[in-house]
Amino acid sequence: MSNAVTVTKERPPRKKLTARRLKNLILNVLKNPFNMVVLVSLIVLFCLIVIPLLTMIKSTFTLAQGELRRVKGGHIGDFTLYYWQYMLASNMSKAVLWEPLLHSFVCGFFTTLISVPLGSVLAWLMIRTDLPGKKVLGILITVPYMIPSWTKAIAWLAVFRTPTSGANGFLTGMGIPIPDWLAYGPTAIVLCMSMHYYAFSYIQVSGALRSINSELEEMGEIQGANKAQILRYITLPLILPSVLSALVMTVSKSIGTYGVAANLGNRIGYYTLATRMRVYIDQGPRGVGYAMSIVLVGLAALILMSNQKAIGVRKSYATVGGKGGRSTLMPLGAAKKPMMAFLAVFLFLAMVMPFFVLIMETFQVTTGAGYGPENLTLYNWIGQAGEAEKYTNYEGIFRNKEFFRALYNTVRLTIITSLITAFCGQFLGYISSRGRGKWYGNLTEQLVFVPYLMSGVAFSTMYFSMFSVPHLGGLIPSLYGTFTLIVLTSVVKHFPFASRSGTANMLSISVELEEAADIAGASFWKRMATIIVPLAKNGFISGLMLVFISIAKELDLIIIMMTPTTRTMSYLAFTYSQEGYAQMSDAISVCVLLFILFCYIFANKVAGADIGKSW
Repeated sequence: MSNAVTVTKERPPRKKLTARRLKNLILNVLKNPFNMVVLVSLIVLFCLIVIPLLTMIKSTFTLAQGELRRVKGGHIGDFTLYYWQYMLASNMSKAVLWEPLLHSFVCGFFTTLISVPLGSVLAWLMIRTDLPGKKVLGILITVPYMIPSWTKAIAWLAVFRTPTSGANGFLTGMGIPIPDWLAYGPTAIVLCMSMHYYAFSYIQVSGALRSINSELEEMGEIQGANKAQILRYITLPLILPSVLSALVMTVSKSIGTYGVAANLGNRIGYYTLATRMRVYIDQGPRGVGYAMSIVLVGLAALILMSNQKAIGVRKSYATVGGKGGRSTLMPLGAAKKPMMAFLAVFLFLAMVMPFFVLIMETFQVTTGAGYGPENLTLYNWIGQAGEAEKYTNYEGIFRNKEFFRALYNTVRLTIITSLITAFCGQFLGYISSRGRGKWYGNLTEQLVFVPYLMSGVAFSTMYFSMFSVPHLGGLIPSLYGTFTLIVLTSVVKHFPFASRSGTANMLSISVELEEAADIAGASFWKRMATIIVPLAKNGFISGLMLVFISIAKELDLIIIMMTPTTRTMSYLAFTYSQEGYAQMSDAISVCVLLFILFCYIFANKVAGADIGKSW
């Protein structure tokens, strides 16, 4: 037996960072276009994400002019704990933080409890069973996700509204007594959000199920396992990472949502953390609102860390192997008809009925008074000023200058923001894909991921704090009340989604193509123009349109920054709803729906964009 010889390789000592070596490193960055792109991208991300967050945190410890009379001997700009004490340990802390925080947790918990299992079951039915009509059903199931969540809240009010908010809804008008606890408050918020956020689970789980080789389940059946055992011991463990990912997304989104909670909660004084935070941002003290925003950011970070700990070091399972895979559908047998009935009832309650009532309410003189000829009118669409006294204080939306200004703002916001975001997303995706396993690639992904952790209201609060006053002697200007601030906030908030799309797009382009062009003498920019851009064109268009749709339905992200000249259709519909003009709000909501659906159909036809396969 030969003796084993162990060879120990010693690492060579690191070279000292001399002035000459530092100079060479700097020149290497400046002369290499790719290194310059990386450097500029990291600087931009740091300025757009890290600095605004630090600025908002700083503002919670800096005394503002409005609180000088409350802090004896204080001066503007002094260090203070006043805002945190007011929020955490004052006589108002229960109403300011603890009660809204509890409401947010209740809504988030029960929304997740309903929507995650619902979306997962729907995904299993669509992908793994022999359910008939799945092509049409799959489209109908994903359509509610394209509809803004705040629009669902307005549709909910159209059906369940009671005289508590000044007008009858559809059911109340028919003489069916609707209790306030069903029309408003936590029950309404949870059910409304569940009918929207189930799509997170559906999209995530359906993607995982598509990658699973059905032979794994068939082997369990051969061994004598029944369908329930196969689902529990084979299918569920395989899709568990996707389920947990959807759970995290649902919890963080539902806790931080604003539009649904404001429409269905504010009317009866039921405030969540997001809705209460806006009150302090608008009415002051703003430092308290900023502190509440930091609480939301911390909650999102804790949820993400809990998810990572639950999954452990293994983030996914290998479900695609070298032998090839096939997908054999599981026969539902006698359960087929009950499942079809369940889907029919679900789609009717989640989409058909509320939006039918929403559309019909736009033609009513008095909501809840039926659809007789005497109660139908076109005023809410084309009414003139001479008829205003009879119906409302506003003209019909197609004669209303505010509506056309909001339409213009919505179109230009979505076009400008989606173009900038998609372009930046491709560059960030290029850096992430080419820098996988390297420090700059990992750092880019981590910085880009930060906006994902924050709810729309919390993120916009950060930018509101950053740009409400000039900084660095005017080098960073005040953008308070400008359209530019709304565009900038929307772009950075959608970096995670655009970057993810760009990374997937760039990973599909082999590095060997660039290496061959490099050997042939092509410069970096020549390679980008002749190889990367042409091959990435379809992915760029698809990513652009998907971001376009996401921004078109946005309310939570922009509501804090709205002014009379920058209003969008989403904000105008929300404002009319709060003022009691339900028909006007409904009409604008219908326009938003048509705008989004048209954009999606266009994206699908032109670029093959598919929301159901985009995550």
